[in-house]
Amino acid sequence: MPGPSGPRDEVTMRLLLVHPSALMYSEIFLRLEPLGLERVAGAARAAGHEVRVVDLQVLGVNRLRDEVRSFRPEALGVSLNYLANIPEAIALAARVKREVPGCFVFFGGHSVSFVAEEVIDQAAGAVDAVVRGEGETAVGPLLEAVRDGGVEGVPGVVTAAGRGPAPLMLHSIDAPLPARDLMRNRRRYFIGELDPCASVEFTRGCPWDCSFCSAWTFYGRSYRKASPEAAAEDLARIREPNVFIVDDVAFIRPEHGNAIADEVERRGIRKRYYLETRADVLLRHPEVFERWARLGLRYMFLGMEAIDAEGLDLYRKRVSPDENLKALETARRLGIQVAINLIVDPAWDEERFRVVREFALAVPEIVHFTVMTPYPGTEIWHTESRRLTTRDYRLFDIQHAVVPTTLPLERFYEELVRTQAVINRKHLGLRTAFGAARVLGRNLLHGQTNFARMLWKFNQVYNPRRQLSDHARAVRYELPLPQRLDVGDRRRLYVHTRDATKGAPTGGLPD
Repeated sequence: MPGPSGPRDEVTMRLLLVHPSALMYSEIFLRLEPLGLERVAGAARAAGHEVRVVDLQVLGVNRLRDEVRSFRPEALGVSLNYLANIPEAIALAARVKREVPGCFVFFGGHSVSFVAEEVIDQAAGAVDAVVRGEGETAVGPLLEAVRDGGVEGVPGVVTAAGRGPAPLMLHSIDAPLPARDLMRNRRRYFIGELDPCASVEFTRGCPWDCSFCSAWTFYGRSYRKASPEAAAEDLARIREPNVFIVDDVAFIRPEHGNAIADEVERRGIRKRYYLETRADVLLRHPEVFERWARLGLRYMFLGMEAIDAEGLDLYRKRVSPDENLKALETARRLGIQVAINLIVDPAWDEERFRVVREFALAVPEIVHFTVMTPYPGTEIWHTESRRLTTRDYRLFDIQHAVVPTTLPLERFYEELVRTQAVINRKHLGLRTAFGAARVLGRNLLHGQTNFARMLWKFNQVYNPRRQLSDHARAVRYELPLPQRLDVGDRRRLYVHTRDATKGAPTGGLPD
């Protein structure tokens, strides 16, 4: 298949891009299209390469095998935004190397950027390079270097010989456009009742510095905005009726949110939207969210993380419990349904779980739970990694405890699943299914079963015995411990630095 820039004889390499299989959390609540991988595919295709994509979230491994055998890729790129997928990716790389000797295999993505050298070593020759940082800027030069030599000199690339120059950031996130046409089974992407659901990016980066998060360290606290025209053009290209806005924090800059809304209104684009933001942003600019509610904003993910001041201070959220509660009231007034995230501290005992259950039942919002996990690239990785009880990559999925628990581990999982089950019965049980009959009927009428399956799948996925047994699996690949690092200078945690942006616009905390 020729790229859009010219006929087949201009295509220089055959590139196969792969997204690994779904993790535990996404087996139920969501399955998002791999927007980052689609943008990398768009960049490679714009450079004249022939590109195919296999998303193992929605396609079986047999489809990947068949693609490898028929396409005979000269280069294979695997997206690794999640640590838990690294063992799967290494095994996949080894199989492709055996099937297509000489194929150049590289990994890229958020999580692997922080452990690049160690993964190269662990792969034992199955992985030729890891791309640190943004993939759109690297993929063209990397494929050119694979063809012509000099891979070690590509910005952001790590090989067995060491690191090359620092990774480069995009000047503008307006381009490349995501190659959505390369995705198969697009109807399998959803989030909650928004089924099917596409994804779009209005901004990139986060200017805050929460201790548990690596978004700000990955981008060096930079913040870039798509132009309103480009954002609306991308939305207009999307065929799905529902859209998830993937920004780490939506509408930090109200003038930007309003400018995109102007373009959406001018073009007459009608979608239903789901986004993620912060309580203080919502409280500071409720008029922007009110306007988007008129345009179709139905759901909002709010990372409260904790219900008390002590927990919020621990995670450096820079908001108060009162602000969080006021934000919930504001969203209710605007008619936007909220999904709250709370971080489960492994130090919790039965009483703490009980208090959190009472809170979750007292508010009308959906409450999700993630387990506090030290990730490479976060501050708590450097302060808490010495306490790790496991370094099995597969357990770093925010659903398993990887540091000591106050309760016996089995008891901890029982309390965790009990708490999740209470919330599940409140929002996703049979009563909810009857209440959501109109939504279910509409989705099923259009052949969409993701939301319906989600309602009854909880007990299959969330099971304390399953979670406990995961700790007993044989471990082949372990997460490396961090080198000693003084996090007093937090810039040392960054993947992207401002002196390697070549003029890419950056921004600090909003006023």
